[in-house]
Amino acid sequence: MSTAKSVKLSLPLIALVSSVACTTTAAAPQLTAEEQTYQDAMEQALKPATPEEIARADRSDPITRANFWANEYQKDATNIDVTIRFMKALRQIGSHDKVIEVASTAFPVHPESYELYLELGRSYQAQDKLTEAAQAFVRSADYAPVTEAAPLAALGLAFDKLENHRQAQEAYSLALQREPERMSTLSNYGLSLALTGQLAEAETVLRRAVAIPGVDGRIRQNLALVLGLQGRFDEMVEVDPTAPMQSVEANQRVLREMMAPAGDFTQMQNLEQVIDEVNRMPAAPQPMPEIREAQVNSETMAEPGASMSEPNLVGNGDTPPPTGLRPKLRGSQGR
Repeated sequence: MSTAKSVKLSLPLIALVSSVACTTTAAAPQLTAEEQTYQDAMEQALKPATPEEIARADRSDPITRANFWANEYQKDATNIDVTIRFMKALRQIGSHDKVIEVASTAFPVHPESYELYLELGRSYQAQDKLTEAAQAFVRSADYAPVTEAAPLAALGLAFDKLENHRQAQEAYSLALQREPERMSTLSNYGLSLALTGQLAEAETVLRRAVAIPGVDGRIRQNLALVLGLQGRFDEMVEVDPTAPMQSVEANQRVLREMMAPAGDFTQMQNLEQVIDEVNRMPAAPQPMPEIREAQVNSETMAEPGASMSEPNLVGNGDTPPPTGLRPKLRGSQGR
């Protein structure tokens, strides 16, 4: 067949296709003005928040902030950054059950997000579900960058609450290798050492903390308490000169009375016993300040629970604490 004849035969086909295309285009329904307005509004509503809107939400009160991130989460529940910020906002208003619910939905999509496990662990810890918190923090440490200290610091706090102080101290030490001037970790590490009777070591760690610019006044109080436990009462005042003198004098008197029978308070092996003794004594004008944990706003080697095989951490927290915990942190493997 000649080229000319082929072209002639093709022309009707081209015309037919063009006709069908025009018919299809012509048949497409046209939106009314009202429908177009609604569609435009929906598209606008589904757009992610602008940096300016996010900054404004971050400056708002906790409830407003939580509502803002709930709206962003509804737009795209697969966005890991939005999910983490939504979980943080929920945690700040005490909605820990909702945090756990969001985490259970997010894990299949982001199974190796250390931030998801970190936020989950913090909510478990706020509910005193300490074994579940420790599990989550261990998994967070597994997946965290080798420079990230928060999961290990949080793990230390969870272990201290579970009265596994030696393992807590190992976690704190690893966290401080990654971030040597992490104030809250230094404070918690110092108190953990004091709880196991290592008062000199506790003093060294707490002095590192109070040397950091902008140190929290509660950390100075913790150092003053550790000095008082060693009988160095004058140094207590030097460490925390802003403390009311009446409180300092009352604390010194209580500590001296406690030391009198033994003569050497450094032999005390458990700081919790000390606090118990103080609570049974007649009240002083100002009681000994409570040993406060540092605020861990950004913050769990032994196996913390019976099963750590899969990231199925969402539960009711009714299981008893484990009898043994694994001796080495996964987070120390240099991942």
